[in-house]
Amino acid sequence: MCDTLSRMELSQKTAGAATNTGNRWLLLGLLVVSVCINYVDRGNLSVAAREIGQELGLTMSNKGLLFSAFFWSYALCLPFSGWLIDRFRVTHIYTCGYFIWSLATTLTGAVTGMPMLFFLRLVLGAGESVAYPAYSKIISARFREEERGRANAWIDAGSKMGPALGVLAGGLMLESMGWRAMFFCIGLASMVWLLPWHFTTRHLAAPASETAAKSSGEILPSFRRILGLRSAWGTLIGLFCANYAWYFLLTWLPPYLVTVRHYTPRMLAFYGSLPFWGVAFASLTGGWLSDRWIRRGANPSFVRKAFVSSGLLLCTLLLPAFIIRNNNWSLVFTLAACLSFGLFSSNVWAITQTLAGERCSGKWTGIQNAFGNLAGIAAPWATGLIVDRTGSFFFAFVAVAVVAATGAMAYLFLLGPIKEVNWNAPDLL
Repeated sequence: MCDTLSRMELSQKTAGAATNTGNRWLLLGLLVVSVCINYVDRGNLSVAAREIGQELGLTMSNKGLLFSAFFWSYALCLPFSGWLIDRFRVTHIYTCGYFIWSLATTLTGAVTGMPMLFFLRLVLGAGESVAYPAYSKIISARFREEERGRANAWIDAGSKMGPALGVLAGGLMLESMGWRAMFFCIGLASMVWLLPWHFTTRHLAAPASETAAKSSGEILPSFRRILGLRSAWGTLIGLFCANYAWYFLLTWLPPYLVTVRHYTPRMLAFYGSLPFWGVAFASLTGGWLSDRWIRRGANPSFVRKAFVSSGLLLCTLLLPAFIIRNNNWSLVFTLAACLSFGLFSSNVWAITQTLAGERCSGKWTGIQNAFGNLAGIAAPWATGLIVDRTGSFFFAFVAVAVVAATGAMAYLFLLGPIKEVNWNAPDLL
């Protein structure tokens, strides 16, 4: 009992110290830039899909398989990455992963066939698997509950600005220099981020609670213990459903706009990036509003659930966006769906960080993101198969709407109260 109280007191002191850390917002800023690069790197294949397909002779099903390849290794490696981040120094693990995924992007410009391209997408996924467990660990350790909406919103905004910049810059680079040079330039430019990251983190002290836990040999909650929680399954299923919609947008929206709406590369660069800018803007707004609501006395559990469930329900506006024939109105409905998705994505990881606490945030995030990113395999592949079999995107959009609504129900009815799990309670399984 004394040891438990000492750990609780130490955690409280650490939280107070963390909030006074002068460079924590600089650290967050670098993470935002890195997640932006993260999504540029994972989404640039979609931008160049038509040109790569023409050169390598790829079918729509081949493209769907390539779009999903990233998520095979990404989902498989996430639990291991979460374990590594809870066990070792988070900044060191993140540096290694970042270098691996940037290298994979650079080498994509030299592919000679589908097998090599598929392999590099697997390497990219393995490298990027460290990202979200690292973000969650850092935010959980260095930001208070009423700050996490904003901190997570900035991370999420970076993940949405990445595709926006990727479509914008990638479309212009594709038009001017070709797809191979596009990959070379993006991959090599990504490496530059490692310099400010190194100088910022080399003297950064680990949180005292992290140091104390490792020095005392404290046993972390097991994967089995986490998966035995109803709240964990609420977050797992909810994220899978949300990611189905998101990865459909990330991988198939650019090809859809080109093949169905007949966008030129320049139109794709500007108009095709607008939905992703919309998600980024809505995420920042949603994070600020949710934190403000909580600071004014609202129940955090009610606030977080309200944002994630309403955001997913309104994401079903993607279906009328497809049905409407007018390109301008279709873009308006797509923007509305993406703005709604930003309300969800600004609060989803704040829920996980509260439930898991600092002690288990890396591992829980790894499990949740692994399960959620199975949608990254399902959505691109299923969409390619549907389009090949039916000759239309209609049923692909129907699937997105149904799955998004299911995710909203999971957060509303399966999640339960959002409060930190008592990890010292007996394991009833």
